[in-house]
Amino acid sequence: MSRKNLPTREAILTAAWKMLEASPHKAVRVGDIAKEAGISRQALYLHYPTRAELLIATARYIDEVKNIDERLAASRAATGINRLDAFIEAWGGYIPEIYGIGRAFMAMMDTDEAARAAWGDRMQAVRHGCAAAIRALKEAGALNPDYSETAATDILWTLLSVRNWEQLTIDCGWSQADYVEGTKRLARAALLQPSGRKD
Repeated sequence: MSRKNLPTREAILTAAWKMLEASPHKAVRVGDIAKEAGISRQALYLHYPTRAELLIATARYIDEVKNIDERLAASRAATGINRLDAFIEAWGGYIPEIYGIGRAFMAMMDTDEAARAAWGDRMQAVRHGCAAAIRALKEAGALNPDYSETAATDILWTLLSVRNWEQLTIDCGWSQADYVEGTKRLARAALLQPSGRKD
């Protein structure tokens, strides 16, 4: 389907997605997104009154297109250590697919409040997933007693940051499989009770 035949919302979000990934180190203007979508700037503002709302909607749209809920289904259905592993596999496997948009938001966020809001919105969603995995460990009696649920969530969220993925896979040359398995081992070593750890 050509862009001209897309519903307006989809045309806007597809245009924003494309432009953000194409120019990861500079702010993308609303007027340029409107032009790429084939509509006026005023028409775009009818759908997204602020740039922050537009960028947040774009990030959520990518998750919608890539069917993040289906990817997380196995994790959400699992319990205990299995939930931890499944969440790491799901999110760790998803990072390469959203890295282009993530790199754009991370490059802009120090000087662009809208980009910071959009990336923060998505990273809070990841944190919620981390918290659910930690809660599953706690309920199974497998959580390391040295950490509260909040502290354990902090640790898992940090382990699963896009920056860590970037450093290990791009800067250090780890394969994607090594990244996922290594992160699972690190998470188990830090977060499980000694008796609940698996080699």
